[in-house]
Amino acid sequence: MTDALLLTFIFLIAGIISVPIAARLGLGSVLGYLLAGILISPLLSLLHVDIVSLQHFAELGVVLMLFLVGLELHPKKLWSMKARLFGLGGGQVLFCAFLITAVAMLFDLPWQSSLAIGLILALSSTAIVIQSLTEKGLMKSDGGQSSFIVLLAQDILVIPMLAIIPLLTLPELQHLTHSGDTETASHGAALLEGLASWQVPLVIIAAIASIIIGGSYLVTPIFRFIAVAQLRELFTATALMFVVATTLLMSLVGLSPALGTFLAGVVLANSPYRHELESDIAPFKGLLLGLFFMTVGAGIDFGLLTDQFLLICGLTLCLILLKASVLWLLGWAFKIRGSNRWLFALGLAQAGEFGFVLLSFTVSNGVIAEDIANLLLLIVTLSMLLTPLLFIFYDKIIAPSYAADQNVKQYDEMPDDNKILIAGSGRVGTIIDTILRLANYHSTVIDFSTKRLAALEKFGVKNYFGDATRPDLLEAAGIEEAEVFIIAIDNPEQVTQLVKHVTHHYPHIHIIARAFDNNHVYDLWSYGCRDIIRETYDSSLRMGRSAFEALGIDQDKAEKMIDVFVQHDKVSMIDVADAHKIGVPFHENQAFIQRLREYLEEKNPHLQAAMEDIKQQDTRKVK
Repeated sequence: MTDALLLTFIFLIAGIISVPIAARLGLGSVLGYLLAGILISPLLSLLHVDIVSLQHFAELGVVLMLFLVGLELHPKKLWSMKARLFGLGGGQVLFCAFLITAVAMLFDLPWQSSLAIGLILALSSTAIVIQSLTEKGLMKSDGGQSSFIVLLAQDILVIPMLAIIPLLTLPELQHLTHSGDTETASHGAALLEGLASWQVPLVIIAAIASIIIGGSYLVTPIFRFIAVAQLRELFTATALMFVVATTLLMSLVGLSPALGTFLAGVVLANSPYRHELESDIAPFKGLLLGLFFMTVGAGIDFGLLTDQFLLICGLTLCLILLKASVLWLLGWAFKIRGSNRWLFALGLAQAGEFGFVLLSFTVSNGVIAEDIANLLLLIVTLSMLLTPLLFIFYDKIIAPSYAADQNVKQYDEMPDDNKILIAGSGRVGTIIDTILRLANYHSTVIDFSTKRLAALEKFGVKNYFGDATRPDLLEAAGIEEAEVFIIAIDNPEQVTQLVKHVTHHYPHIHIIARAFDNNHVYDLWSYGCRDIIRETYDSSLRMGRSAFEALGIDQDKAEKMIDVFVQHDKVSMIDVADAHKIGVPFHENQAFIQRLREYLEEKNPHLQAAMEDIKQQDTRKVK
C-alpha cells in the first residue's frame, strides 16, 4: 500500500511541477510530461519500478482518447473519409515501410528483419499527435484532419502486421523465442487459440459486430437504468466499463484496442448520452495520457544511449527526415496546401507507441535480434521525445513564414474596411453572407477550411482563409473598425472563446453569436453577448406553427400564438440567466432549477390563457 502511494505521489508531483513550467515556456504539455519522466527515471530505478508494465496500463489513456475522438465523428463523416483513409493513410504506411526496409537492408540485416523494422517504424504516435493537435487548436485544420486519417489507417493496418510478423521468423533466432513472451506480445488473443484459419476471421467479425450492436442497442437502455439512482459516479463507472470491456474484447481477438474503442465511439456519436460519456471519461483520459508520456520519458535506456549516442541520434534524425519527406510528398499529391502540408509532414514524422509492443512481438517470434530491438526501442522513444519540438518549430518558424509570404500564406490578405465580419462560411455563415450581399452590405467572411473556400469560389463567392479564433488575424481583418461581428462557426468552445475575447477587448462591437443549446446560450450571456441565436430555434418555431395549422388553426392565429411563445421564452431566459453557473449542467444546478420552476409556475397559466384567447378569437369580416 505504501509503495503504491509513494509511486502515485512521485508521478503526480512530477507532472504538477513540470507541465506548468513547460506550458509557460511554450513547450506544450506533452514535452512537459516527457521531461518529467526523464527527471524521475533515476528515482524509479532505485525503487525497482517495472516501467514497461506501468506503460501498458497507461496505454489505456490512448484508448480513452480514441474513444473520445470517435464520439465526435458521426458514421456518415467517417464513411466520407474512405478515399483518403486508404489512399493517404495506406500510401504513408506502404511508402515509409518500403524505404525504411531498404535502409535497414543496407546495414546487412536479413530482409525478414528489415521488413519487420520497416512496418514498425512506419507507424506514428497517436497519443502525442492528437494531444498536440488538440492542445494547439489545429485538429480541425486540413493538416490536422489529414493527420487523424493517417493515424486511423495505421491502427487498422496493425491487424495485418500482427499476422505477417510471425511469418518472418529467422531460423537462427527461432531457438531464442519464449512461449510466455509470445503470449504477452500477441495481446493475449485467447479467443483465437486453437482455431482453424477460416474460423479466425469469423471470430474477429463477430467481435466487431458485438461492439456495433452493443453500442447501438444496449448503451442507451443501460444508462437509462442507472439514471434512476441519480448518482453521477455510477455514470462514470458505467462509461469506463464500456471502454474497458471494448478494450478487453479487442485484446482477446488480437486487434488494436485503440481501433476498437474508436469504433465504439463512432457508434455512440448519435447517442443522447454522448456528452455525458465525454465529460465522465475526459479526466481519466488526461491523467492516463500524462502517465503514459512520463513512462516513455522514464523508459529511456541512458546506458545504451551513452554507448551509441551518435548512431542512435543519427538514425533517429534520419527516420524523422525520411518520414517527413514521404508525408510532404503525399500531402502535395493529395492537395494539402500551405502550412497545413508542413503540419501534416512534421506532426507524423515520429515512430509510434505501438512500436514498443511490436518490437517485443518480433523478438519473441525470432524476427529481430534482441540487441537490435533495444536499439530500435531507443530510436522510437527519442523520435517521440523530439515530436513536441517539431510542433514548436512549426509554430515558431513554419507558420509565421507562411503568414508573411504573399504567395503561400497562413491566412489570406483581406480588406480591413468592411464593417461586418463573419467567422465561418459553413451552412450558417454562407446564408448570412448571401442575405447581406443582396442588400448591398459587404462583409468579410473568414474560414479555416481550404476545401470549403475552394468550393464557394467556384460559385463566384470570395471568402478568406484564416483561423478566426486567432487575435492577430482578427486585427488584420479590421475588427477594431467593425460594427458587427457574426460568429457562425460550428464549434461551441471556439464560439465561447471568441465571445470572451471580443467582448473584453472590443466592447463597442455588436456580437451576433451562434449557440448550440440553452446551456450554451447562458454561457454566452454570462460572457456579455446579448444577441444570441440558437441554431435550431427558428426552425422549431416554424414547425410549431405548422403543427397549429395542421390542427385547424388559421395562419394568422398560428403566427400570433408563436409570437406569444417567443416573447414568453425570451423573458423567461433573461429572468433566470443570473442563476446559471458556467460549467454546471442545468440538472445539477439546484438554484437554476428552483428559479425556473418558480417562474414557470407563475407565468405558464398566463401563457396558456393567452394562447387560448387567440384560438377563440373570431375572424371578423370587414364589411
